[in-house]
Amino acid sequence: MDRRVSPMSTLLFIAALMAAFYYITISEAADSKGSFDDNFNIMWSQDHFTTSPDGQIWYLSLDKDTGCGFQTKQRYRFGWFSMKLKLVGGDSAGVVTAYYMCTENGAGPTRDELDIEFLGNRSGQPYLIQTNVYKNGTGGREMRHMLWFDPTEDFHSYSVLWNNHQIVFFVDAVPIRVFKNNGEANDFFPNEKPMYLFSSIWNADDWATRGGLEKTDWKKAPFVSSYKDFSVDGCQWEDPFPACVSTTTQNWWDQYSAWHLSDSQKMDFAWVERNLVIYDYCKDSERFPTLPVECSLSPWD
Repeated sequence: MDRRVSPMSTLLFIAALMAAFYYITISEAADSKGSFDDNFNIMWSQDHFTTSPDGQIWYLSLDKDTGCGFQTKQRYRFGWFSMKLKLVGGDSAGVVTAYYMCTENGAGPTRDELDIEFLGNRSGQPYLIQTNVYKNGTGGREMRHMLWFDPTEDFHSYSVLWNNHQIVFFVDAVPIRVFKNNGEANDFFPNEKPMYLFSSIWNADDWATRGGLEKTDWKKAPFVSSYKDFSVDGCQWEDPFPACVSTTTQNWWDQYSAWHLSDSQKMDFAWVERNLVIYDYCKDSERFPTLPVECSLSPWD
């Protein structure tokens, strides 16, 4: 029998090889940061947080009463931030696992925020990943992507590269979204305030799955998300201003090569753009008859 490899399988294999090479390089540069207690505080519902016996895997759970969340003890302005997550398996409609950076603990009116939200699904349907960018309390810059794997079966890395030139959201070192700065004072690129890193699990069945049509099935609770291998290589904030806050190019994440996608990253990003984008606010002319100014900035530059 003549067995042929599909073009999609070949593309996936090539993308995986390129991502693996790049991920090894970045992983060597980033610092692995100890235990949960070394890095994080529980924000609420301590009794919904548990760890593996060796303390290396952390679990947040959601039931009908409450969810749970944690945040870093430190704030950062610019750097590389990464964590491995395994999402809620089975029927997770209505459940949101959020993994994000924010200038404060709460939805304050002047906050800056970099969002990654995993939108739960009915069994057999794909998970969606939604990203968003806020500056001074204004967001509305959503993108949604499909993932090319089942994020409930194993741990995968979700990372953010943030410098004064671009914000890049990565999944397993594959860039899925590039958000550019224009080099001028503006109201869309968050680059002035330090941020904490957070994660939480919570009920959002009023909007998360099929626009709120699919409700959380509490008979399936508790819903559990899992975490490990937090790493950060960033500018830790020190009042009034840390020495590394300016663009000094002393750190790899603040050097010229981190201001743009590499050639191999552009290949990965092009594949994502062709195959995985579900929604892009910059292409929603009904919602934005006049597109936001940042939509004119090319992610390829």
